[in-house]
Amino acid sequence: MDAGSAQPELSIIIPVFNEAGNIQNLIQTLAAQRDIDFELILCDGGSSDGTPDRFREMARRLSLPARTVVAPRGRGRQMNAGAAAARGTFYLFLHADSDFVDGKALRTGLDALAAVMQSAGHDRVAGRFALRFRQQTDTHRLFYYYHECKARLNRAGCTHGDQGFLLHRHFFCLSGPFDESIPVLEDTRLAETIRESGMWILLPGEIHTSPRRFETEGCARREILNTLVMAISASGRDDFLREMPRIYSSQDHTRGLSLYPFFLRIREMLDALPFRERVSFWYACGSCAVANIWQIAFFIDALRHFRLGLPPGEGENSLLRHFSRYGAALVDHPAGRTVAAVMAWACLRLICTLGRFREGPGRGGLPPADFHKGVDDV
Repeated sequence: MDAGSAQPELSIIIPVFNEAGNIQNLIQTLAAQRDIDFELILCDGGSSDGTPDRFREMARRLSLPARTVVAPRGRGRQMNAGAAAARGTFYLFLHADSDFVDGKALRTGLDALAAVMQSAGHDRVAGRFALRFRQQTDTHRLFYYYHECKARLNRAGCTHGDQGFLLHRHFFCLSGPFDESIPVLEDTRLAETIRESGMWILLPGEIHTSPRRFETEGCARREILNTLVMAISASGRDDFLREMPRIYSSQDHTRGLSLYPFFLRIREMLDALPFRERVSFWYACGSCAVANIWQIAFFIDALRHFRLGLPPGEGENSLLRHFSRYGAALVDHPAGRTVAAVMAWACLRLICTLGRFREGPGRGGLPPADFHKGVDDV
């Protein structure tokens, strides 16, 4: 690694907010990377726990070329600020709770990306690493296994920021920047823009990430919230998404995630809309549900592979293949989307009705800056 190079081969861009307790593991694994010239850019959103100081101290001790960029809080804004300051030929956007076990993960990843670019004859190629969760126990292992398998699929909605985004700086300029207008899904939206204008590849190495949000909030509750966020995004109601961090910040983060305040607020906002807009919202939600029904078939495939003890991503997804070929046409039509919309509407009403008796606002969650973690990651 040449700390004095005018243009490093790679700029590693890491958005953070109060990650002093997590940044050490990532920096140490990056310092162990071999045969690659990179710079580190920490994009701080106003940490109050000394994260930038901890980062600078570690970079100095490990002789890593590193800089800190201060940006307004919000992962999209922070990563855009980091990209604007980057000097590398390639960009790698990483989360602070990620790490690599293989000391040549970055070298082999860049070589694989460069080979595909050369074969394609253009630089409109982006790579992401195979995802593995860094679990402390075997609890909910099937849940994590399913998402590890899903992250290896080359399908819309399956590429998220905790896999790391590796791409040429020119391609980022064409497909970016990250959307700064929303508090979540900036990674997912850029991933789909890349898919439309270029191509994604799965890089050879694995990236490990922390399941801390799922462990703190509960796997089922967080997954339901993720589904709600994706449905709202599909409806085009970004104004609804911008409400969610406020609800999140009102919760007590020591007791797990409470879903009722989110569903109640969505119902209140929907009730304030004209009838035509409400119908449009629910039809879009139904369309989103139908477009993702393939995940049921894929889950059954993943369950079979899990029971066989296969590593994530190995094994034939035969049920998913048959569903994609024959089953999708049975549900993906106006009538199917309408039925799904009615079911989604009924679920919201039922949840809000039951929630009044079972729980009130003020339970569960994490600080507002951490709301995005988990929503657009899996």
